Order: sequence, then C-alpha cells, then structure tokens
Amino acid sequence: MSDNGNNLDLSSRLMRLVIVGHVDHGKSTLVGRLLSDTGSLSDGKLEFVKDICEQQGKTFEFAFLLDALQEEQEQGITIDTSQIFFDTPKRKYVIIDAPGHKEFLKNMVTGAADAEAALLLIDAKEGVQEQSRRHGYILKLLGLTQVAVVINKMDLVDYDEKVYSKIKTEYTDFLESLGVEAREFIPVSAKLGVNIAELKDEMPWYKGPTVLNMLDQFEKKPRPDHLPFRFPVQDVYKFDERRIIAGRVESGKLKVGDRVIFSPSSKQAVVKTIEAWSVPEQPNVATSSESIGFTLDEQIFVERGDVCTLMDELPIVSTTFDANVFWMGKRNLEKGRKFTIKLNTQEVECEVHEFKKAIDASTLETLSNQDHIAKNDVAELTLKTRSPVAFDLFGSIASTGRFVLVDEYDVCGGGIITTYSPTTKEDKLRDEVRTRDFNWIKSDIKPEERAYRNGHRAALILITGEPGSGKGPLARTLEHNLFQNNFQSYLLDRRNVNLGVSADLSESTVEDESARRLGEVAKLFLDAGHVVISTSNAFHKEDQEDLRLLANPYQVIEIQVTSQPTGEPDITLSLDEAQDAKAASTKIQDFLKEKKILMGHNYSI
Repeated sequence: MSDNGNNLDLSSRLMRLVIVGHVDHGKSTLVGRLLSDTGSLSDGKLEFVKDICEQQGKTFEFAFLLDALQEEQEQGITIDTSQIFFDTPKRKYVIIDAPGHKEFLKNMVTGAADAEAALLLIDAKEGVQEQSRRHGYILKLLGLTQVAVVINKMDLVDYDEKVYSKIKTEYTDFLESLGVEAREFIPVSAKLGVNIAELKDEMPWYKGPTVLNMLDQFEKKPRPDHLPFRFPVQDVYKFDERRIIAGRVESGKLKVGDRVIFSPSSKQAVVKTIEAWSVPEQPNVATSSESIGFTLDEQIFVERGDVCTLMDELPIVSTTFDANVFWMGKRNLEKGRKFTIKLNTQEVECEVHEFKKAIDASTLETLSNQDHIAKNDVAELTLKTRSPVAFDLFGSIASTGRFVLVDEYDVCGGGIITTYSPTTKEDKLRDEVRTRDFNWIKSDIKPEERAYRNGHRAALILITGEPGSGKGPLARTLEHNLFQNNFQSYLLDRRNVNLGVSADLSESTVEDESARRLGEVAKLFLDAGHVVISTSNAFHKEDQEDLRLLANPYQVIEIQVTSQPTGEPDITLSLDEAQDAKAASTKIQDFLKEKKILMGHNYSI
C-alpha cells in the first residue's frame, strides 16, 4: 500500500482542482463544457438534460449538467458542493466546485485543502468584483500557487481585447500583493465553447493556451514525503487486545520500529505494526496522504487531537501564535470572545489575544483603529488557546499550519499560522529545547548501540512523594541493585545539583531554574546511556513536565510514593511498600523490564 503510491508516475495520479468565482460568473457552465468537450459525460446524459430543459420550457445550458436536483435547475443556481471528474489524454482530474466562501473554509483542513491548482473565474462584463478579490485571498489561505484566471463571457463584450487587458492588469496587481502569481489569463466564452477545448477565431489576438491546455500544464505536486512526519490522530479503535491509532499521514513517512511522540502530551512509544484497510498484505511503511492505523509496543493513553511525530521532528506546542484570519461570521470577530479552533483533529477553545492589523479583504487596505473585524474582512492577530495545541508554521508544513474557527457550531473563519513567539515559561523552555536539540553536536555512537552494550535503554526515573516517605532509601537501593546487575545507573539527587551546578542561584530564582538545570544534567547522563534516578520533595507537576521536555527523546518514568495517588504516575507505591526498599526496587525493575528499558546483556538488535 505505502510503496505503490511512490512508484506511480506523477502524471498518472488524479489531479485535484478548485474552481472559484463570483455568483453568476459562469462556474457551472465552464465545468459543464469541460465535461462535454472531454467526452467525460455518461452515455445519454447530455440528451437527458436537454429533454428536461425542453419539458420545462427552458433553453439548454451546460450548467444544468451539474445540477442533479430539480430544485437546483428551477432556481438556476448551484446550491451544494460537488466533485466533478473528467479526463484528458494526459491525466484524470477532479474539480472541487463550491458555491461560496464557507464551503472553502469548511474544507481548509480537509477536501479543498488537498487541491493542487485553481481556476478563478471573472465575468468580463462585470470586471473584478469584491468577491473576486476575496476568492483570491482564500486561495492564498489554501496555499495554492498554481492559479489560472479565466475571464468568462467575452462574447458579452464583443471579444474586446481592451476589456481583457484591463482586467488582467488590475487583478495581476492584486494577486501580486498577496504573493500569488497567475500562470495565465484565459479569455473565454464558456457558453459558446470559445477557448475551452480549442482556440477559436473570435479572439485572434489571444495566443495563449485553452483552458484544457492550461490544466495539462499544471504540475502534479509530489507527495510531501520529504517533510517531517505529521499524523493527527483521528480516533483510537480497540480490536481484541490491540489498540489501533487511526488517522491520515499529512506529511513524511512512518515505518515499523520508529519511536514516535504524541504532542502536546509528550507520550512516546515504538510503532509495532502499521495497519491498512482492504490490502492483501499489511505494509511496513506509510507515506503522506495515506489513511492508516498503527499499533504501539506498549499501551499509552492517546486520544483524538494528538499529533504523532518522530522524536527528532517535533512540532511546535503552544497556547499562543500569530495568524492571518479570513472572517465570515455573522457576529464580529472581537477580542476576548470565545471561539473553537479546529486545527487538524484538535478542537480547543480560543480567543483573540491581540489584533495586530485589520484588513479589508477586497482592497487589502488597513482598517485603522479597529479591535475587531466584520464579515468578509481579514486580520493579522494573535490567538490564545485554552490548552496547548500542536502545530507548524504554514510556510513549513501547510497541512498542520491552517485552521478554521467555529462560533456556536458554525464554521465562520479560516486562517493560517504565520509566526510563533514563546510567551509563557513552558513555551520559552520548549523553544530553548528545540534550539538546543537542533544545534546539539551528536555522538557517532547511536543510542541503540549503547543500549546493546549496556543491556538497557537510557531512562530518567523520578521518585516523588512527601518528605519522610522513604524516597531516598528506595532511590539508593534501586541504583545499587541496577549496578549489581551490571547496568549503568546513577543517582542524581536534586540537592546535589543545587549544591553544585545551581550554587549561583538566588532564592528568588532557584525554584524555577533548578528544575531546568537538573533536566539538562540528566540529559547528559541519558545521552551517555545511563538509567538516571532522581528524587526530590519539590517536584511539582510543572517541574515534571519540564523534565520530560528536557529529557526528550528518552523515557521518563514517575514512581509516586504516597497513600493518595495524584495524576497518572507509572508506578504507585504505598508508604508501607516503600519502607521495604528491596522489594520495592524489585517491583520497579520488573516494570522496567516490561517496558523494555531493562533488556539484559544477551539481547540482540
């Protein structure tokens, strides 16, 4: 399943187009012509529609080929989103036809977001309208760079070259201000079939391609396999004893044996199997655009909305980011009002934290002194989510850098994430770690080689609990038992770090900074392949999250000594259990063996 798609010639795969334009600019007529002129209609379809028109006393129009419902034919407009398939000698096409802005906004994270090229229609008689400019902005939000402008109804302006040139100049300037370049401006009469499938004599001054020629010149985008692996979790299914994590590979590749991490939770595991549907043999590799499932080598809590990535290709995780938003809501988009953001499969409450610039989408002029935007306007703003979300900048990975906004169950806005600046302590630490890991001078010795030599994988073991609960004796016993079994173990007590590395800290900074320094010291030991054991009375939830981030990609195991467990520790020991340090140490070692951290010196890789 996974490899076949990569071996296909790009021109043989289906090419997805979007077609947009102002109401009555002739979208349906154009598409009807394309179907007819390429012989893509089913047998008898054309005659069937002509008979219906005759029965209703109407003049036949090619637009009626798309109107499956009699109600649509009576109204003379397209009222639903449809997908239209047709072929040329070069390849197969599907055109995603939508009647308005909202349908495109709804598809910003699916559907039209997969489009590779666009046709944008402008009525020659009406010229460039506000909607024409707004459609151009939506194409920008979708990340479409292959665009052709079709200037339709040239027959209504007597095929005048001056009309064509005026529209071309005006709209070219507008698209360039968006950073979008139109490949061609094609003058046509869709109704009369002029310049759709072949050039006609009505406009001898035009020497460019026909609409069909232009479509065949568009380049098929290669699969984004070269980008970092991104897999938004859609659902988790339970079959027998298996838990299959299902979703769609947005970019990159995944193979059996890869260690993956789920953001924003930072939980990690190894891919055990890749599961595909309706295939004779299960694949070992999954590539972009494939809908798959996979299982893990251990049971960890994963849920819809998590974003799965490889350990060395982390996404950004934050509660704040800058974005460009196109607004279609009935109510104004205002600072402080709560909305729901849908970012891939993540759904989180959010609000506008700051308006940087309000823009009129039809002119791109800045609206001065505004702390809101109205329907059909655009804003550059900062959004703040109620809880952390995982994302990428749109310029890096488009599919995980765009979103829609929902107001009272109504999709009312779409946007792209443009920049990210850490503002919270967690964001700043995460950013520092990303910078550190990017510039880290890596050893030529791989972690797997150290694990083979040592008989165990590196891991950070946090022993938490109240003072006097027996954490210290347990930590020392565990370190000694591991050492006796020829494992590389080291007890890294937080007090020792404070006495040495953190000795320069003042009382006002020691609480926040000492956990970070402990994590950085632990990371050095982890890179050396050790099982690091750390204990402290002062580990808070925030400290543990920081330590997990700093220790990444190595596993962090929490052992909580308490009579009343809090959170989700990996092991809970009662106060009585912890008093018998030898038995408690054995229990911990059994858990580490179960999690394949301790594997013994006879295992092979």
